[in-house]
Amino acid sequence: MTTPALPVEPWCLREQGEHGEYLGQLESLFALSNGHLGLRGNLDEGEPAAQHGTYLAGFFEEHPLPYAEAGYGYPESGQTIVNVTNGKLIRLLVDDEPFDMRYGEVVSHERVLDLRAGTLRRVTEWISPAGRRIIVRSTRMVSFTHRAVAAIDYEVEPVDGRTRIIVQSMLVANEEPPDHPGDDPRVAAALRDPLVPIAQDVEQDGVVLLHRTRASELTMGAGMDHDIECPNQYEVEHEAREDWARTSVVTVLEAGQTLRVVKHLAYGWSATRSLHAVRDQVAAALTSARYAGWDTLLRDQRQYLDDFWSVADVEVEGDPILQQAIRFSLFELLQAGARTEGRAIGAKGLTGTGYDGHTFWDIEGFVMPVLIMTAPEAAAHALRWRASTLPLARARARTLGLKGATFPWRTIRGEETSAYWPAGTAAFHVNADIVRAFEAYRFVTGDDSLERECGAEVHIETARLWMSLGHHDRDGVWHIQGVTGPDEYTAVIDCNVFTNLMAALNLRVADNACGRHPEVAAAHGVTEDERAAWRTAADAVHVPYDETLGVHPQCEQFTTYAEWDFDSGTQYPLMLHAPYFQLYRTQVIKQADLVLALHWRGRMFTPEEKARNLDYYERRTVRDSSLSATTQAVVCAEVGHLDLAHAYLHETALVDLRDLQGNTSQGLHIASLAGTWSALVDGFGGLRDHNSRPQVSPALPDSVRRLSFRILWHGTPIKVEATHETVTCTLLGEAGELDVRIYDEDVTVRTGHPVIRPMRERVPLLPAPTQPPGRAPRPAGRLPRTIPAEK
Repeated sequence: MTTPALPVEPWCLREQGEHGEYLGQLESLFALSNGHLGLRGNLDEGEPAAQHGTYLAGFFEEHPLPYAEAGYGYPESGQTIVNVTNGKLIRLLVDDEPFDMRYGEVVSHERVLDLRAGTLRRVTEWISPAGRRIIVRSTRMVSFTHRAVAAIDYEVEPVDGRTRIIVQSMLVANEEPPDHPGDDPRVAAALRDPLVPIAQDVEQDGVVLLHRTRASELTMGAGMDHDIECPNQYEVEHEAREDWARTSVVTVLEAGQTLRVVKHLAYGWSATRSLHAVRDQVAAALTSARYAGWDTLLRDQRQYLDDFWSVADVEVEGDPILQQAIRFSLFELLQAGARTEGRAIGAKGLTGTGYDGHTFWDIEGFVMPVLIMTAPEAAAHALRWRASTLPLARARARTLGLKGATFPWRTIRGEETSAYWPAGTAAFHVNADIVRAFEAYRFVTGDDSLERECGAEVHIETARLWMSLGHHDRDGVWHIQGVTGPDEYTAVIDCNVFTNLMAALNLRVADNACGRHPEVAAAHGVTEDERAAWRTAADAVHVPYDETLGVHPQCEQFTTYAEWDFDSGTQYPLMLHAPYFQLYRTQVIKQADLVLALHWRGRMFTPEEKARNLDYYERRTVRDSSLSATTQAVVCAEVGHLDLAHAYLHETALVDLRDLQGNTSQGLHIASLAGTWSALVDGFGGLRDHNSRPQVSPALPDSVRRLSFRILWHGTPIKVEATHETVTCTLLGEAGELDVRIYDEDVTVRTGHPVIRPMRERVPLLPAPTQPPGRAPRPAGRLPRTIPAEK
């Protein structure tokens, strides 16, 4: 596990020098997106590349799912994100020699992902094999304000004499996909030339290409046009074929002269609109981008991000690595969700093809809470998309012989696409995770219009699902059996504590939503008897407890399972070195499950129960999922193990910056990036909701001198600042007031009148727990190194 030497800086990622051996990682780290359109951080000239990538949210191809032995209700089709037409490609020829960093001499090279400007800047000085020295400068953006638009400002300057320059600006469809050992051949076949050419339009300043996917029959268009500045005479030529288009600019420059080409890109797709409508959509987006111009696009991008950082920034003093990581994380969350507008947020965002571009419960569970408090409009888009798939969820429930709606474990469009039913179909907690996100949106924003619009219907249908899954025993206790919780190493079990508590939450939320919106309840046939049944089940839910050990079994009888033998040469991740059958019957845990319940359903446990449960499960959790460290960080911080929480925080914060999972090249871990915020704000900041008001209970490890975070609560921006001496709450923006709970004291914070209270020590009830052999979190100093920023 290695990583490129990226300097530690507070507001950017900077690559200095060539790092060809880390191309895949850097392509993911330097990806740009607005939630609708994503461009991997490939070099401008397109080669060398680990994985080309241009993605549109929700644009996918279908392929058959493999089954050695199929069964009733198994999903039949998979969905895979498609690398659409590449518009970021700009080739350069210097006196007929291609600019390629693998040849000639790279004198200097730097790329900078600017987290405040929202751009990727590149400067390379290169000497061709024939001895021609040039400087290439480029700035790339995917616009937040123009949803369908990206743009590239590309400049070439000869250094040492008269030079003929040819710039070839390209659109290329059906690029050769990378070969990854172990990939499903059906997926590979689906992605081999997935785009069928439909039409090509040559315009005055560029080209539009139109394609359609073979199986999913989605239509897309990609277009480019150009603004050219050159001190000398130049010629321009446009060409178009079925799968490529090229705009060529040729000129001769003297030393110190610059050819500048501003390339505007636009994309559009639809499953229902006509070919002509998609073409016109792309053309209109190009017209809009050219009307705005590069400088305005750049200025609007900066203003958009200034507004975001004013309500979302997190400051960490004493830990510069963490400071860079949290801002990178927040920027990537915004890139993943800002302009989805009717599409899902994938587990990798639009940074790579990992997980085939699918969305999981990770998004509602980990990403939504952050977006709700920092970019609530983006969160609302994502929740509306989920609600729009309710008809498919109802159909899936009927297939399974259940009432209500069953949302998928993994999907792009809304159908279940997991071929492994113990982890997919049986993970019914997904439904309650979605409801939790809707409810968080309501109480954090103070706006119940989204609930009225679509959330209440989701609550009702998922409540009906739980009632058809669960049952009361002869003593009236309510059980849910045959399910899988977050821990995929303990599958198809009875009374998973996390699932049961989340189901109870779901039922209560549905009941309360019907009370707030009786017209919605009536429209969906909800009766008072049905609501009473929801309340009875929620009140009677079974929560297993082991009196002897003083802990909650993760599921019924879990604490009686055999222990995993960690002394027999265990290799991680276990799923690649042990049969699932052995994992299912032992006390070994892939990722936080019962401990996740301590975080998400914390009010259901006493402080003593939290401390004992964490101590028990830490020793059995192997963290073979990147999601786990986040939850462990939050709960460790809550029970007072601050240094252990800090180590877990570094692990989740650096999962991609240091490639801790070894797969960053396939795309960023969006939920883990969200976990960085949760570990800081929920963990060290102690942020919780308390009767519809924010509660903060900060505690800091010795290595962090100061933590400051900002959130939006009921539309009001508030800043919480914690040092080892004081906690300060300040309202930002216009005059107003907000009720806040600091530790156990209710206060009112008014604009211009910060409330300051002394920091309280968080004393652990138990010694810091141990972890399985080889799975203790590594402090930052023992993680793969980066180098300090140059002075």
